[in-house]
Amino acid sequence: MCILVADDDPVVREVVRRYLERDGRTVVETGDGRAARAALAGIGAPDEVELAVLDVMMPEPNGIELCRAVRSGRRPDTPIILLTALGDEDDRVLGLEAGADDYITKPFSPRELALRVASVLRRSARPEPAPHQRILRDGPITVNPSAQLVFIDDAAVTLTPREFDLLVFLLRNPGQVYSRESLLERVWGWDFGDLSTVTVHIKRLRAKLGARHRIDTVWGRGYAWGRTDIAGEASDA
Repeated sequence: MCILVADDDPVVREVVRRYLERDGRTVVETGDGRAARAALAGIGAPDEVELAVLDVMMPEPNGIELCRAVRSGRRPDTPIILLTALGDEDDRVLGLEAGADDYITKPFSPRELALRVASVLRRSARPEPAPHQRILRDGPITVNPSAQLVFIDDAAVTLTPREFDLLVFLLRNPGQVYSRESLLERVWGWDFGDLSTVTVHIKRLRAKLGARHRIDTVWGRGYAWGRTDIAGEASDA
């Protein structure tokens, strides 16, 4: 398995590669979107890409376009971290809505990026089946935590690792209200980060579950699964 680092700045690629290799990672570098797409397809890479670090502004396809292509391709659950020089919240949200698991704004600490890579990989790792991890059900929704599978009325639903973790957490804690800060800590394992990360993942999870979702917005407090008895109602915002 290898990490793909795609950025048109060779200095950025070199620094990121050195820090990731210190952690024992195998790294493949590309300078544009076309080469990155080939590596993700298994062309020119020494091994299967287990995570991609994509520059938003690299030559076509850019990081956001490539992220969207991955999410609709043969390996839609490939973890993706976006590198962006765009600091506006709208730009960061655009990247998250494209399917990114995380993003880092330039200039950044390469050590922080290495830590984010480790965090995303840890969350996306598929564990061996564990008998004690019971199947979760809520109406037509069935979730197998061990196999990381989700079904609605027997039809499979494809979720990213973060979306899956978020769904499992909510299903295991029905009726409980969690703030965005709390979800960032409990689901992402971060004690810092942009709260819009949680907002966008909630929006994406609602969209994928469709009318079957029971994620309620509790205004001024956060989110809850199946808690329509309190002030607030489900929202796509």
